[in-house]
Amino acid sequence: MPEDPKAKSVTYADAGVDISGGDRAKDRIKYLAQKTFNRNVIGGVGGFGGLFRLDMQRWKNPILVSSADGVGTKLKVAFEMGLHRNVGADLVNHCVNDIAVQGATPLFFLDYLASGKLDPEVTEAVVTGLAEACKANGCVLIGGETAQMPGFYTEGEYDLAGFIVGAVDRDKLVTGTEIKIGDVLIGLPSTGLHTNGYSLARKLLFEVAGYKPAQYVSAIKDKAGAALMKTHRSYLHVIQKLVASGMTAGMAHITGGGITENLPRILPKGTAAQIEMGSWPVLPIFEHLRTLGQVSQEEMMRTFNMGVGLIAAVPAAKFTRAKNLLDRAEEKFFVIGRVVKGDRKVQYT
Repeated sequence: MPEDPKAKSVTYADAGVDISGGDRAKDRIKYLAQKTFNRNVIGGVGGFGGLFRLDMQRWKNPILVSSADGVGTKLKVAFEMGLHRNVGADLVNHCVNDIAVQGATPLFFLDYLASGKLDPEVTEAVVTGLAEACKANGCVLIGGETAQMPGFYTEGEYDLAGFIVGAVDRDKLVTGTEIKIGDVLIGLPSTGLHTNGYSLARKLLFEVAGYKPAQYVSAIKDKAGAALMKTHRSYLHVIQKLVASGMTAGMAHITGGGITENLPRILPKGTAAQIEMGSWPVLPIFEHLRTLGQVSQEEMMRTFNMGVGLIAAVPAAKFTRAKNLLDRAEEKFFVIGRVVKGDRKVQYT
C-alpha cells in the first residue's frame, strides 16, 4: 500500500513512551550512582553491563553470594504519602541483610524501576534512597534499569526491585550447619514491618479500621502511614562483628513468612527452635493489627517479624562474650529461645 504523504508519522511518544523524559531521569540518577563508586568499578553508568573488579588480595578463596528482592505493596503506602526515598533504602537494606546473614560483604547492587511514565523527580528520589543506602552499606550502585511501560502501571505508580552481589571467603561462610542443640537464640529488634506483610496490614488499617495514612492512631502512638513507612533497617555492621569474632553459628533474616518460616531455613537436621513468647517487646503496630483483625497468633507469627528482624544462633559457651560484644556496640538484643532437638520447625512456648 503506498504511503499517504499527508499521514502523520507515529512516534514512540504517541504510544506513551517519553524517551526524552526518560533521558532526563537517567541524567539525574547517573550522578547519584557514581557517588557510590569505588576503585573496583570499571567504567561508568550507561554500559550494557556493570563492570566490577574482584579484589583478589582481599579475598583468598571467594564465594559470591547474591540475592534479588522487591519492596512489595509497601509501595502503595509510599505512593499515597509521597515517600519515594524511603523505599530505595528499604530495598537495598533488605537485600544486604539477605546476603550478610551468610557472612557476605556486599559488593554491588543493581535496581529495576518500572512505571507507566517515568517521573524524573520521583525517579531521582527513589535512586537517592538507593544510593544513600548503598553508601551506608559500603556497596556500589553499579547500574540498573528504568523502564516505561504505558498501560501496564496505574498513573503515578511504579514497581521497584533489586539485585545484590557480595563475597565471603569460603572459611567464613555462615550456613547454619554448625548450629547445635543448646545454642542460644538472640533476636535483634526491627524498626517495624520492614518490607513484609503489607497486604494484610493495609487491609486492616485502611479498610477494616478506615484510617487515613496521615491519621494519628493512639494505639500505635504514630500516624498510620508513618508507622508503615519506617525504613527496613540494615543489620550489616552488627552481623559483621558477630561473624568476625566467631560468635554465631547461623543467622536468619526475618522477612516474608515471619519467624515461623525463616528460622527453619538455617536449622540443621535433627534440630528445632524453641521460641519463648513474651521474651521481647512486640511493637505496638503488631498488637494493633492483631486486635483489628482478631488475627491468630499463628497467622501473626508467619506473616510479620513481630519486632524481631534478625535472629542469630550463639553457642552457649560463647554467649557471655557475644553479649559483651553487642553491649559494646550499643546494639539492643533479646534472648528469645534456644535450639532444641526436633524436626527443623519453630516451637512457641
